[in-house]
Amino acid sequence: MKLLRLLIWLLLPTGMFASTALDSARRAQALLGTEKWSQVIRVENAAPRGVYPAQVDALVFEEGGLLWIYTAFDGTQSLSQYWNRTETDRHDLAPLLRTIHPGLVRYSGLTDGTVAGGEGPLPNGCFIESLAALRSRLAHGDPLVRPRLLSCYVNTPEGLCGHTVLTYETPRGFFLLDPTRSPRPRLMPGKWRENPLALAAAALGGSRVARARWVPVDIPAVVTGQLMAQANPHRNWPDRTAARAVQ
Repeated sequence: MKLLRLLIWLLLPTGMFASTALDSARRAQALLGTEKWSQVIRVENAAPRGVYPAQVDALVFEEGGLLWIYTAFDGTQSLSQYWNRTETDRHDLAPLLRTIHPGLVRYSGLTDGTVAGGEGPLPNGCFIESLAALRSRLAHGDPLVRPRLLSCYVNTPEGLCGHTVLTYETPRGFFLLDPTRSPRPRLMPGKWRENPLALAAAALGGSRVARARWVPVDIPAVVTGQLMAQANPHRNWPDRTAARAVQ
């Protein structure tokens, strides 16, 4: 979730989000493209409370050996319980959905093929938009090396809240890109390449950072003739307790 938008989000009526949740899920799917598996789903919530209404429209997608779920209500969070089981998990989402909220009891896929357009930022969409920015830059042949997502977290009265950005290197230096705030990447000190807390503080404008974690992504093995440095899948695992705040 974009931190600057948090208080605005809290003041909006749930019905306003509910009316656009399906469009947002479809927009998110369009932003991610067709290279990876994804599915728009409709979930029945037997215990409406918090941000989730009685009907939840969402996008489930595969990235970095995990399944993720995006909703307009609270952004993106990890759905998988185990690494590299996406092929099995995506055929039975019900147990995974209940780990997010016990009321999410039944779901169905929405396969009418509608692709939503729309302008402006995707609601609570920084994780999706960071992936889309990476996809776009690689598609245009930008010489990116070691692109990674970084999720940054702060404590709020509502709990841990997060914001996700893209980092990468080029021959010109080390950059941080927050596509929800500006299309222009920011040059970062090279010494921060492996300092997620310093990068998170820069991304959040000096906010007090509770934690920061690299998020695994799928990227081509070779970009502009250089071998990509792939993160060990058993390191920098997204903490399940923090995953709700990725957004």
